[in-house]
Amino acid sequence: MPSNVANPAEVLDALACLHTEVDREAARLEAVHASRLRCGRGCAGCCVDGLTVFEVEAEAIRCHHADLLAEGVPHPPGTCAFLAEDGACRVYPHRPYVCRTQGLPLRWLDEDAAGTPVEFRDICPLNEDGDPIETLPVEDCWTLGPAEARLAALQASVDGGALRRVPLRSLWGDEAR
Repeated sequence: MPSNVANPAEVLDALACLHTEVDREAARLEAVHASRLRCGRGCAGCCVDGLTVFEVEAEAIRCHHADLLAEGVPHPPGTCAFLAEDGACRVYPHRPYVCRTQGLPLRWLDEDAAGTPVEFRDICPLNEDGDPIETLPVEDCWTLGPAEARLAALQASVDGGALRRVPLRSLWGDEAR
């Protein structure tokens, strides 16, 4: 972590608390949508190369999985470097925020050309069976924005607002890119 962090352990603790809260809400939504969710161990359709994470999440992986990064071999390019041969995540307990909500019905707000708020929704194609996501109650969708804002604020507290992101594959070093 950058040297301007007064207490890196506090930042990692705050990240762990955020991840716990995300997991709790994701588990609630997984229970609501149990009949439609096809995601599970070995389903790696969303585990693609090119994902970036805030430096604070990268640091958590570095701290908790130093042996894997030093002695392990990244999964071949095209999928996430942290996938095992069987498609399982090798850093699952410390996986980034983006990985914790994959597969759930997602909703977010944006603005149209006139500045009017517009709601968008999406879901993994494997999980489309069931009620159309456009008809789901708001509380039955993962709303993008609040958790991301908290994560960005945590990162800003570390890097002064630069919001530094790093590719997951880069955690393995230059030879894995």
